[in-house]
Parts: sequence; structure tokens; C-alpha cells
Amino acid sequence: MASKQALLLALLAAAACLLLPSASAATAVEYCNRRKDYPVKVNGVEIVPDPVEPGKPATFKITASTDKTIKEGKLVIDVKYWIIPVHSETHDICGETSCPASGEFVIAHSQTLPSFTPPGSYTITMTMLGAKNEELSCISFGFSIGFIASS
Repeated sequence: MASKQALLLALLAAAACLLLPSASAATAVEYCNRRKDYPVKVNGVEIVPDPVEPGKPATFKITASTDKTIKEGKLVIDVKYWIIPVHSETHDICGETSCPASGEFVIAHSQTLPSFTPPGSYTITMTMLGAKNEELSCISFGFSIGFIASS
């Protein structure tokens, strides 16, 4: 009997940990084409908060570097819920970072997801295009939306 209670307490503690917001951590990033030598190298992605909370602002920070000078272009962001495309948007790159961008730079985008956004695993594919629509970089990374929003 005592072992069943201990097991139940351990399961409840594990479930509670899944529902609590965690500290921000580096997110694993994959290039869309691993064989391509993109002019913009992505060094990392940080998502705050992680997991993202429905109805609350979330910030995605991408650190990158390049030998080129980027004076204009766009970011194309595609979001999938599991494998189902659910959202797509395009932004002026200079609205997400300081232009001209060269060397080390940060692309930061904040967004508040609707409070009815389903919890679970999502994938973002972000394509960075230059002034002539040339592909400067393309990355994919996952993020989670928590099961409950904190008040």
C-alpha cells in the first residue's frame, strides 16, 4: 500500500512539473538544408517563457552572424502544430533587427498567442530572404505551448 502511495505522489509531482513554467533555455535548431552553406549562420534561439503560455506575450530571440551586410529583406515564418500547418506570416527583417545588420546580430520577435491556442508541440520554420529574395538562412526549431496559463 505504501509503495502505491509513493508511486502516486511521484506521478503527481512529475505532472505538476510539466505544468509549471520553466526558465528559458537554448532551443535546438536545425537548418532546413543541412548541406547548404547559408550566408547567415544561426548561433541559437531563446524562447521566453518556455513553454509559451496562451494569452501571454512570448519572445523569440535568434542570435546570428554573417559576413554580408543586410540592408533589407524579409522573414517568412511558418508554424506547424505537430505536422499540420497552422499559421504563416512575413515580416520586414529591419523591423525585427537593426539594419544594416552585419557581423553578430539578434532577431527578436514578440507575439501574444490567443488564449484558446491548443497546448502541445509546435515547429517554426523561419526563412530569411535578402533584398533580391535570395535565401540567406532557413532554420527550424520546436517549442511548446503549456497546458494551462498562469494567472
